[in-house]
Amino acid sequence: MVKNILGLDLGVASIGWAYVQEDDKNSENNKIIKLGVRVNPLTVDEQINFEKGKPITTNASRTLARSGRRNLQRFKLRRANLIDVLKKGNILKEGDLLAEVGKNSTFQTQKLRAKSAKEKIELSDFVRVLLIINKKRGYKSSRKAKNEDEGQIVDGMAVAKKIYEDNLTPGEYSYQLLLEGKKQLPDFYRSDLQSEFDKIWKFQKQFNPEIFNGELYKALEGKNKNATWKILEIPFTLVGIKQIGTLQEKKIEKYLWRSEALKKQLDFESLAIVLQEINSNLNNSSGYLGAISDRSKELYFNNETVGEYLYQQLKASPHTKLKNQVFYRQDYLDEFEKIWETQSQYHKELTKELKDEVRDVVIFYQRKLKSQKGLISICEFENREIEITENGKTKKKVVGLKVAPKSSPLFQEFKIWQVLNNLQFQNLESKEIFPIALEFKQSIFDEVNIKGRLSAKEVLDMMGYSGKEWKTNFKDIEGNNTNENLYTAYLRIIANKGIEFPKEFKLTIEDEIKVSKVHSSAEIIKIFVKEKLSELGITTSILDFNPELDGTDFEKQSSYQLWHLLYSYEGDDSPSGNEKLYELLEKKFGFKKEHSKVLAEIGFPQNYGSLSSKAMRKIITHLKAGFSYGGRKDKPDEPSACEFAGYNSHSKNSLTKEQLEDRVLKEQLEILPKNSLRNPVVEKILNQMINLVNEVSKEYGRPDEIRIELARELKNNAEERANMTSEISKATIQHQKYAEVLQREFGIKSPSRNDIIRYKLYLELSNNGYKDLYTDTKIERENLFTDKYDIDHIIPQSRFFDDSFSNKVLVPRGANLKKGNFTAFDYLEIEGKEQLEKFLNTIKDLFDKSIISKAKFEKLQKKGVDIGDGFIERDLRNTQYIAKKAKEILFGITNSVVPTTGRITDKLREDWNLVNTMKELNLEKYRKLGLTETVINSKGEEKQRIIDWTKRNDHRHHAMDALTIAFTTHNHIQYLNYLNARKDENHKQHKVISNIENIITKVFEKKNGSKQRRFIEPIKNFRIDAKKHLDEVLISHKAKNKVVTKNINKTKKNGGLVSKVVLTPRGQLHKETIYGSAKFLKTKEEKVSGKFDLETVNKVQNEKFRNALLERLREFGGDSKKAFTGKNILAKNPIYLNEEKTEQVPESVMLAWYEVGYTIRKAVNPENFKDYKNLDKIIDKGVKEILKNRLDAFNGNAKEAFSDLEKNPIWLNESKGIAVKTVTITGISNVQSLHNQKDHLGKDILDENGNKLPVDFVSTGNNHHLAVYINENLELDDNIVSLYEAVERVNQGIDIVDKSYKSNDGYHFLFSLKQNEMFLFPSEDFNPKEVDLFDDKNLSLISKNMFRVQKISKVGYGNSFVRDFVFRHHLETSVEEKKELRNITYVQLKSLEGLRNVVKVRLNHIGKIVQVNEY
Repeated sequence: MVKNILGLDLGVASIGWAYVQEDDKNSENNKIIKLGVRVNPLTVDEQINFEKGKPITTNASRTLARSGRRNLQRFKLRRANLIDVLKKGNILKEGDLLAEVGKNSTFQTQKLRAKSAKEKIELSDFVRVLLIINKKRGYKSSRKAKNEDEGQIVDGMAVAKKIYEDNLTPGEYSYQLLLEGKKQLPDFYRSDLQSEFDKIWKFQKQFNPEIFNGELYKALEGKNKNATWKILEIPFTLVGIKQIGTLQEKKIEKYLWRSEALKKQLDFESLAIVLQEINSNLNNSSGYLGAISDRSKELYFNNETVGEYLYQQLKASPHTKLKNQVFYRQDYLDEFEKIWETQSQYHKELTKELKDEVRDVVIFYQRKLKSQKGLISICEFENREIEITENGKTKKKVVGLKVAPKSSPLFQEFKIWQVLNNLQFQNLESKEIFPIALEFKQSIFDEVNIKGRLSAKEVLDMMGYSGKEWKTNFKDIEGNNTNENLYTAYLRIIANKGIEFPKEFKLTIEDEIKVSKVHSSAEIIKIFVKEKLSELGITTSILDFNPELDGTDFEKQSSYQLWHLLYSYEGDDSPSGNEKLYELLEKKFGFKKEHSKVLAEIGFPQNYGSLSSKAMRKIITHLKAGFSYGGRKDKPDEPSACEFAGYNSHSKNSLTKEQLEDRVLKEQLEILPKNSLRNPVVEKILNQMINLVNEVSKEYGRPDEIRIELARELKNNAEERANMTSEISKATIQHQKYAEVLQREFGIKSPSRNDIIRYKLYLELSNNGYKDLYTDTKIERENLFTDKYDIDHIIPQSRFFDDSFSNKVLVPRGANLKKGNFTAFDYLEIEGKEQLEKFLNTIKDLFDKSIISKAKFEKLQKKGVDIGDGFIERDLRNTQYIAKKAKEILFGITNSVVPTTGRITDKLREDWNLVNTMKELNLEKYRKLGLTETVINSKGEEKQRIIDWTKRNDHRHHAMDALTIAFTTHNHIQYLNYLNARKDENHKQHKVISNIENIITKVFEKKNGSKQRRFIEPIKNFRIDAKKHLDEVLISHKAKNKVVTKNINKTKKNGGLVSKVVLTPRGQLHKETIYGSAKFLKTKEEKVSGKFDLETVNKVQNEKFRNALLERLREFGGDSKKAFTGKNILAKNPIYLNEEKTEQVPESVMLAWYEVGYTIRKAVNPENFKDYKNLDKIIDKGVKEILKNRLDAFNGNAKEAFSDLEKNPIWLNESKGIAVKTVTITGISNVQSLHNQKDHLGKDILDENGNKLPVDFVSTGNNHHLAVYINENLELDDNIVSLYEAVERVNQGIDIVDKSYKSNDGYHFLFSLKQNEMFLFPSEDFNPKEVDLFDDKNLSLISKNMFRVQKISKVGYGNSFVRDFVFRHHLETSVEEKKELRNITYVQLKSLEGLRNVVKVRLNHIGKIVQVNEY
């Protein structure tokens, strides 16, 4: 049966596609229909951030800026409301100044603020004090916002007071409490802990001053417990001491040492533990919140308000920065109360009612955060589709139950049972696979449900199996993270009460108390915790959870309610932010405040699963009965847990054959709604895929099957993308270095990838004396690139499809031939016991020294019997969100979506001889330009090479990959997945794989006579046919046409929703840099001509000349053409300056005028001023000269001249100590003013004509388009429009492209140029106006002459313009502008004349020309 197949190569910024026909019975009927590429250009930041795994999107910086603007707007509204309330309360009078006035008044308001807490101030001054408090209202705690970097809030003022009054350190005070029998120690302020550390350091330094130096002190700053020990290990020569006794006794001993460290010399072991403990405490109380706590403590001890505290600093130094000195909200409230109370004694107008309004309604009012529940997904099973009408349009919407949080006890148990039903054990000897019995599953569940993650070894030990005899299909089982956190908290609560743990727990004092570290079974832990919590008066039902209860009974469970309270609590107005939580925990469950503090530290993740609570409760019953979540491959007739629960299937993509036949497929895929996905880059990629598939289906018919490969970046999560980008970057730099070595030391002019791998494998043996791993003989460097040595696959490729570096070693050819189809281990075992032992010792040594990777180490030890299957299958079992989403979307238009991988594509591309296709398509073009060279590779063969070029320079390589993907059948995937089954007759897949091998592969003879099995080409003359289709590809680029997006903002008002349509610009309206302005003197010599109107004549620099020219102009009624052209040109009719006619106005005169320029201040550093050319932009000539002299002194080396200016200043006036640190330079010419100039009282500053003075100039950003016109004289002209102007035009309701521009002057609109729009340029053999551009026969010719708009620039200088238009050939990915490639890979125009005969075309998503000329 002939099937239509669509192959997709889905990348971050492009999609390659191939539409083919495939006959699985007769390959003679296979054929290529069409190939293409759609380029979806991401911004540089967008692509880099996505590839580096950063969650930041293009709009993130704009979102941050918008957030800043909103905060400013809210402050202004509060300020306006405060002024309004104070006016109504008769506090603020008309004419009262709200700003500092007069000399030395900079900190006048801060002074009044400090004074107002204790003394009388005037009402007008009191208003200013309230306004300054209104500016900053302090830190308000939010439980969910806490993170490790911020540290923790310290709420221990009573303790701080106690240690201050009794002159104790935190260590001494803790020791006292422990001796008194207290079990729980308080939190201490950072400043108190640091003071203790410094006192101990100073005291102990007297005994060992050479060790206790400043360098060691600095090294210990900010270090945690483990890092502290590591740093002290060498100077203290630590070996570690073992404490004996109970946990409590060990704790007391530690605090005894801490107390004694201030009184006597301690041994280094004890002292290290003391410093470790203090640093650990410091680490917990440091960070942003720790600093706030310390400031709050200082206010308390000094009995100061925030205002008094800040003013004391200003008095000490007026340059003190107050900006980042944050205090608690409560500190500001306390200050407000104290100031109001003081001033109300003197001013009867300050009533209690007014105070309540100012405090609670204006200054300290804070609305609750908007609910984000709307962003939570709908359950995969419990949903339905409804039709809704919005703005007159009917659309479908999915509604249903929301998915449950991953931290929910139900999700945690559900997740465990899902995994347990897929566990298998294999007997290594018999190879028999055994599923786990239900009672064993329950035993494993009981453990992981309390203790968290269990490794495969721990599970085998539990079941009494030996790891040497059995292997598992899992590395570890992720347990109940929620219970693990809660039980850890319960154990800490118990420990804080001084209750000893049973000895079988085996917890040491060094251990951080964690339930996962307890050496007893989960059952014993639960019994112990239950008993002790009961003794403490805590409800023990919080330890029991039943996931199968229905409705309200489920939610009434104490365990569920406890989790929900901790998960959902967002904080309160108390200093700790948790006081209300403490009350609720005591009221509902019996936790005392000290217990609740431990629970409050638990932070549950805020992510969600894919099922609702209802769906999970229905399914989990059947999971616990042993049924697999989505069914078993080995038992296809056994219903799945989902089916038992009444759901069709666990996955939308795994329907039965009958269900597939009954499905109604969509005619077109629907675009994802804006912001429907959390990652806008992923949304952009998937929408481009949807558009492309829709267009392909419309043009060539709906595909029967879609085969798709995702770029590695899309398959990986954020962390994996970040690691991959980092590794690729390192490898690229490393490979460049190796290539240089091979060129320099081995004479290989053009090292191939294989040459570099060979050299890397050689270097890998350096620690083994360059002796190979098989024969232990030294590899001769001089023969490294000869036939004497081979790159061997450790596990043969004939048995396992793995061509990675970790499966390769460099060995003598003889050893490679002898090894044949054995693994390295099996081969050396045959060679003899002594050789095997030596081999195993060598690789162990290389692994221990990190010379070889763990993957290579494991492969070198692998026996043939241990070679697994499913290598490709694991690769395809991709759980990354974008992979699942892409499959789900495509499943709407076809019944079969088959994923493939890059490794399969690479293998098939090689076997089908497509590797050098892109080079061959480009070779002739570059050869004509002399940009090719003949190189000799390491084998001595001559090869033609394009200089500085790779296949990635041509967008069509995506189409070539898509073509390979389109012909990748299930047989190819299955064959590569079970390679090892071919030779193993006992393998269950042996017969199937052997049959597939005979169908899709064939043994070919190579040039050297050796034989190789390769995949058969899907089409006869596949390479030739592929090249023909690739030659006809027109690359479709996403053009940047949109100026604004219509958005509907909905706000709640008077109990209803108010909708407002707003236009959102599709890009940056202006650049972030703010410029100043200055006037610059411009001069120019100009010949007197008809251009010399009144304005020009007034610019003449010489006064005599100017007056004479003005006189001539007046004689002719101001008509410059009559005055200075024809018979009146100065050469024919001179203008004399004296009666003797000895002096006259010259034919050319010097013009001088002032132009407004826009300036910016830049720091003097090597980045801003790289060379002398950069210095020319400096406005101040004296400063410019100083910097030039400085650069001269360092022989033009800017890095040396302008670095480290603190140590080596550039003096402007050395005697006064004035150094040059920043300079003003000229900026840009096209600007827009953001504001008008105001004085410090907020009043507009006017010029001499009474006009407002513009200030804060910005560059209006990118150009949106260039419109091209032709006048009656057939002359071309243009008009450039920035995005800023384009948005203005949309807002005014006028056309973005002004087609009527200068129509009164006879102008006729031709076309506009926007970025990524396509143009056809004429050439010797091509005139776009004479060729049928819709005829596919002309595609090859069209492709050669098609260019896209890369950049457009038009800058005005006086009356003239400098233009720079660059068009990039549509196939090119590189944007380099090499002169020798001009008019081949790019066209650069400096005038409009080059646009006279071009033709504008529009391509759709699949690269088909759909419109010619302006559209």
